[in-house]
Amino acid sequence: MIAAHNLTKTFKDKKRGTIVAVENVSFACQPGQIYGLLGANGAGKTTTLRMLATLLKPTSGTCTVAGFDTATAPEDVRANVGFLAASTALYGRLNAREMIAYFGRLNGMTDDAIRARIKVLADELGMHDFLDRRCDKFSTGMKQKTSIARTLIHDPAVMIFDEPTLGLDVMTARAIVKFVKECRNRGKTVIYSTHIMSEVEKLCDVVGIIHGGKLVAEGTLPELRTRFGEQDLEEVFVKAVGGEAALAAALNR
Repeated sequence: MIAAHNLTKTFKDKKRGTIVAVENVSFACQPGQIYGLLGANGAGKTTTLRMLATLLKPTSGTCTVAGFDTATAPEDVRANVGFLAASTALYGRLNAREMIAYFGRLNGMTDDAIRARIKVLADELGMHDFLDRRCDKFSTGMKQKTSIARTLIHDPAVMIFDEPTLGLDVMTARAIVKFVKECRNRGKTVIYSTHIMSEVEKLCDVVGIIHGGKLVAEGTLPELRTRFGEQDLEEVFVKAVGGEAALAAALNR
């Protein structure tokens, strides 16, 4: 369902010259599978996700989503993907129902289909109490649930989540993790980026560790634990990126 081949993205900077954000990243994700993408801030995770979602064009390499090339058929890709960015904004003067419906219309859905889909999402995400409240009155958790619902209103086959539980309280984070599990159980293809190791352990079938723009390790959790000789996932991550010194250097770049 997702196949990335040697994805590379560079940017030009007047002071620093050419910056390589992602370099020759290749991986695949199948239906009914959650692929976890781990990396420190600035490692290249979000740039990779944006290329998958057609928000950025690769400098080189290719990526197909649901059989469509992200560079040559971006509209077909967007029809099959839902992308929840790490930072999203809601229009404060709309209520949640209106916000979600607006994105349904952008995706060509009929009003009847939108109403039915909103009910399903509100049931799954626990949104009925605030569906008709204005977004500018929302808590962080309400905003995130609304953002997820508008992202997935068209029931896409592929779902990309970038730090979906960042800054949320425990109960809201649990609800979102449960929702992501249910998406996988329904056969969806999920890419899940997070810093929270416990979420990776609960959710991810395969984990890719990205560091300095490169995919430095990939495998199931048992495979990664065996490879690096550690049971604690945080220790696995630190070893995969080259140790404490390498991780500190990356964070201070």
